[in-house]
Amino acid sequence: MLSVGELLQKQRIRKGYDLAHIEKQIKIRAQFLKAVEENNWNIFSSKIYIVGIIKNYARFLGLEEKKVVAFFRREYEQKDDIHFKKRVSSRYLISDTKKIVRIGLIIICLFFVTYFGFQLFTYLTPPQLLLIEPKQSSFKHIDKIKVIGKTEKEASVHIFGERIYQNKAGFFEYDFPLKQEKNILTIEAVGANGKKTTITKEFFLKQ
Repeated sequence: MLSVGELLQKQRIRKGYDLAHIEKQIKIRAQFLKAVEENNWNIFSSKIYIVGIIKNYARFLGLEEKKVVAFFRREYEQKDDIHFKKRVSSRYLISDTKKIVRIGLIIICLFFVTYFGFQLFTYLTPPQLLLIEPKQSSFKHIDKIKVIGKTEKEASVHIFGERIYQNKAGFFEYDFPLKQEKNILTIEAVGANGKKTTITKEFFLKQ
């Protein structure tokens, strides 16, 4: 009488399949298919895994899976010399879906780590503050200059204690009067996190 493994192997050979081809089709490693064909049950962790493999294998080969499984149970279920692995493992499965899900989870984790890292960096970092205009520091025959700066839209800008409002892009303007000789301009930006950035610039008025 043919064993379960011999039955499956005979059907596989009759159909002209090799184990590598079947591995790709049913996503079960060839080494485990070979173990089934050789009736080597000791490498598996449980009868459940053997039954699962036999069902998939028989279905692929066009055999009636219920009859093949029933044959397996009648022949081997009462044997006492089958020692299964203690650790339950699914290594016999080759699942592209598992790989995709694993990669997806890694990407999601990286996204959240990056996002929260950025939020933490933003929380701990003072706002950026740039003085765009004027670029020169020395002037003649004018009584005031237009100061143009840029900061984060959530920040509050203060010049000489006066609140200066920026537009949606973060740009702000201020008319700075010039006196004789040296004029010191101090711009302060306070972020939503309470952190402060200060720029001090000297302008000179010459006759």
